[in-house]
Amino acid sequence: MKAVVVREFGAPDVMKLETVPDPAPQAGQVVIGVKAAGVNPVDTYIRTGAHVIKPKLPYIPGFDAAGVIESVGDGVIHLRPGQRVYCAGVAPGLNGAYAERVLCDASRVYVVPDRITYQQAAGVNTPYSTAARALLQRGQAQPGEVVLVHGASGGVGTAAVQIARACGMHVIGTAGTPEGIELVRRQGAHHVVNHREAGYLDEVMQITGGRGVDVVLEMLANVNLEKDLGIIALRGRICVIGNRGRIEIDPRRAMSKDAAILGVQLGLTSPDDLRRLHAYIGAGLENGTLTPVVGKEFSLADAPHAHTAVMEPGAHGKIVLTT
Repeated sequence: MKAVVVREFGAPDVMKLETVPDPAPQAGQVVIGVKAAGVNPVDTYIRTGAHVIKPKLPYIPGFDAAGVIESVGDGVIHLRPGQRVYCAGVAPGLNGAYAERVLCDASRVYVVPDRITYQQAAGVNTPYSTAARALLQRGQAQPGEVVLVHGASGGVGTAAVQIARACGMHVIGTAGTPEGIELVRRQGAHHVVNHREAGYLDEVMQITGGRGVDVVLEMLANVNLEKDLGIIALRGRICVIGNRGRIEIDPRRAMSKDAAILGVQLGLTSPDDLRRLHAYIGAGLENGTLTPVVGKEFSLADAPHAHTAVMEPGAHGKIVLTT
């Protein structure tokens, strides 16, 4: 099969399309014929060798795949060949989602409703799991609370807006382009502000009548965390999803609000919490409250360009690779 292979850590061009052996399922595993694979910022961090996850070289990148089950291993009774599915994390080792076939543990494979395309399904696992983990499990957001989603036009951001609206929260999103602002509105945000304009957080405070927001989903903490402490409500929660550097903050600003700063690391989620997340996500995909937004599509051979695009500002939806 064809797969994107990384033989040394470095820039996007270290990813090369190669021919590699087809995977075979062991007990409790399935092989999926990949139709689309999700591209996430974490994939780029791992590729550089700077992430805490540092796979043994060579490796195939990618955690999120969608396609059709081709074969199942012994003991797999709830899945069968021919089903449309997405994979919530591939099996460890050389295997990865940037390939024509991928090996997954059956416990992390979920059926895709007919209303969802393969490209959309490839944008489910990391974005929706991260958004739901941050909002519902770490942030403990409740119906009626005010949620601010920074970078709401990206993959995690659009997922967070949809989830918050489905749960009865009042949603404020930020975006940096007219297209992004319109996209966030279409996902159901009650208010959208332009984070490239000076004073946009003053607008957030005006929207809340000076009270502030109950939960912040923070995609770029090194830029925004200190500012978030100024607009958080009493006993508010700031969920740090993304960060690209260090920042100095005044802890007294958190103390004065009895506020919490919470780290969000999807890889540390317990199996029980993951099961709950995907039960929620699956119901939303089926009933129409959750619909992944696909922004750009690239071929496997164009994986380097996809890695460049996923790190550019002004993201509009999810970036996927198609086979």
